[in-house]
Amino acid sequence: MLTLKNIAALDLESVEWDAGRGSVSGFGARRQKGASVTYVLKYRTAEGRQRWHTIGKHGAPWTPDTAREEAKKILGLVARGDDPAAKKIATRRAETVAELCDAYISAAEEGRLLTKRRAPKKASTLATDKGRVERHIKPLLGNLKVAAVKRRDVENFRDDVANGKTAVRIKTGKHGLARVTGGRGTSTRTMALLGVIFSYAEHQGLRADNPVHGIETHAYAERLRRFSDDEFAAIGKALEALPTAWPMALAGTRFLALTGWRRGEMLALRWEDLDIPNRTVFLPDTKTGRSMRPLSAPACDLLQKLDRLGPLVFPASTDAKRKKDDGNTPPAFDKPMAGFQNVWRRVATKAELPADCSPHVFRHSFASVAADLGYSELTIAALIGHKKASITSKYTHHADAVLLAAADAVASAISNKLQGG
Repeated sequence: MLTLKNIAALDLESVEWDAGRGSVSGFGARRQKGASVTYVLKYRTAEGRQRWHTIGKHGAPWTPDTAREEAKKILGLVARGDDPAAKKIATRRAETVAELCDAYISAAEEGRLLTKRRAPKKASTLATDKGRVERHIKPLLGNLKVAAVKRRDVENFRDDVANGKTAVRIKTGKHGLARVTGGRGTSTRTMALLGVIFSYAEHQGLRADNPVHGIETHAYAERLRRFSDDEFAAIGKALEALPTAWPMALAGTRFLALTGWRRGEMLALRWEDLDIPNRTVFLPDTKTGRSMRPLSAPACDLLQKLDRLGPLVFPASTDAKRKKDDGNTPPAFDKPMAGFQNVWRRVATKAELPADCSPHVFRHSFASVAADLGYSELTIAALIGHKKASITSKYTHHADAVLLAAADAVASAISNKLQGG
């Protein structure tokens, strides 16, 4: 039988097999390089495939006797049709959570993953997903094997994000700086994404369950920030006091105030979507699908004063760098406005707004002003394209008089506030 004396005498690049009375077939000790010796077991699967299974290195807890007992247990599993060596290899090669996230994002970008509306994820949603993956999921769970993630790991992840463990400042571009703060809201939204990613893992056969399912998320207060009358007046003055800013960005800011639209909807708006005579706009692809919105008189007045520079109503600015080498080709103005947020920061700084004031506050403010004027929740939802009452009928061709009157009343009230009234 294999003994300590055999182990001590084992030459380099050699194997000593267990033999004699009480020996285990296929069990042996191997020295490949250096002084270390490894206990191994060679066996055949039920399909006839030969396997080498490493039990462990010589030394506590592995001795010839303990390794032999382990070899017997493994052979018992093999006799029942199991293949321990194959499982060990599969575990070693199993994808990490970081690799799973990359595969998920790649599949989403290729349009292979559909939303509840049976449509690919929008570019803006994907950008948000990527941010949550890179700033929260990978730093905390990225090194774990997908199959090894336990419920406790997910609960710790939830609490760590909520408590700001992933908070950091990230340099974006030449002068930009992104602040990753975490918090309960971020934790809850990132947990939702993590659940979707592990559902993808289930479908890919990487694990049999979803460790996120059934885990309670943190409650958090929904942000209902609205601009005060003084803040509206300060914004109005700031818009007038920034003559060097890109005019389309300033007009877009004012448009958000008068409509309560989402920023992405404003930036994607095309002239062909507008029916100004009927004061109606058709948005082909919003967060809630195809949507029709009423246009208030103040919003129509703003649009009619804009120059039609290209297909987009609020295009990106252009300069000599974007012209062809001959210097004579006029700019196309066909690019989406990527620098709107920078202009908004200038407006917010000029107006001395608090740090929690983003363009999305215009949406909350529009809805709040509408509520102040006595309009119902369904009317407000129809005005701003909320999923509760988005007008999506393909048979509807223009907004009705009731909605137009409501849009006029709200936009006029906000226009008056912007003027300091």
